Amino acid sequence: MENVIDSKSKGEKGTILVTNDDGIQAPGLNALVSVLVSTHRFNVLVCAPQLEMSAVSHSITWRQPVRVEKVEMDGATAFKTSGTPADCASLGVSSVLFPSVPDLVISGINQGSNCGYHTLYSGTTAGAREAFLNGVPAISISYDCYGGLSLEEFEKMLSVEAGSKTKMNYEYEAAAKACLPIISGIIAEIKNNTYPQGCFLNMDLPKDIANHK
Repeated sequence: MENVIDSKSKGEKGTILVTNDDGIQAPGLNALVSVLVSTHRFNVLVCAPQLEMSAVSHSITWRQPVRVEKVEMDGATAFKTSGTPADCASLGVSSVLFPSVPDLVISGINQGSNCGYHTLYSGTTAGAREAFLNGVPAISISYDCYGGLSLEEFEKMLSVEAGSKTKMNYEYEAAAKACLPIISGIIAEIKNNTYPQGCFLNMDLPKDIANHK
C-alpha cells in the first residue's frame, strides 16, 4: 500500500482514528476522544470493538462477517464492530467506513500498562500495529491505572470506594491531556513528511499522571 503520509495536505486539520481493545464504552477511549475533540484541531474518527477484547493480540475475524454499527459520540464519527482491535484498525484505514484514510491511528487509552512482552498479547498494541502494517502512522497508548494492584484488587477498590470511578475518569482525562503535545507533534511531522515511516510508537503512562512532569 502506498504510504499515506505523502498524500496529506499540510493546510487541513489532522484526521485521527481512535480504536482500542477495552471496547467502545471504555473510559480510556472516551476520555481520549473527548480531549481530542475539545482542541478543535483534529477530525476525530472512532472504530472500536463493541465488547472488551483485551489480550486478543493481533487476531482477526475471518470465519464470519464483521458486523458494524454507527454510534453517537459527541464531536466524532464513530462505529462499533463485532471484530477485534486489528479488525477495527483495518476497517478504519480502508476507506470503507470513512471517506478518507486518517493521518494517524491511536489505539487506547488502555486500562493497564503494556510494555515488554505484554505488547505481544495486547489488543491495544495490535490495533496500532495493524494500522502501521497498512502504511498509516500509529500510536498505542496505555495507562498504568492499577498502580501495583492486581486486577482483582483494582476492581474491588472500584466497587467499594466512593467516588473511585469518577476519579478514574479524571485520571484518564489527565492521561489524554498529557499525550496531546506528542500527538500534535506527530501530526505536524506527518504534515511535513518528516515522521519516520518504519515504526509505530507504544506509549506507557504512569499512575497519577497529573503529578508527573
